[in-house]
Amino acid sequence: MTVLIDRPLWPARGRLWSHMVSDASYEELHAFADRLGVPRRAFDRDHYDVPAEVYDAAVALGADPVGSQELVARLTAAGLRRRKRSRSEEAV
Repeated sequence: MTVLIDRPLWPARGRLWSHMVSDASYEELHAFADRLGVPRRAFDRDHYDVPAEVYDAAVALGADPVGSQELVARLTAAGLRRRKRSRSEEAV
């Protein structure tokens, strides 16, 4: 069981963001986010959006820093990847 975090490279709302996931379960991910003080509203389908200023604390708490491609590959391999629905799927 591992919580993974990518480098804060994703710009939004004037900040840089990381993605934080678990390769074991959403329960593990939510528990880790709670310990880190990241609010549940930061959870988006299969990951938490974590601001750059929280990155070091997440790693210190035990998150494994990985590249973005590895993060997605491990999330997918664990069967926890939830892709955003396309507009055509939403219309059905």
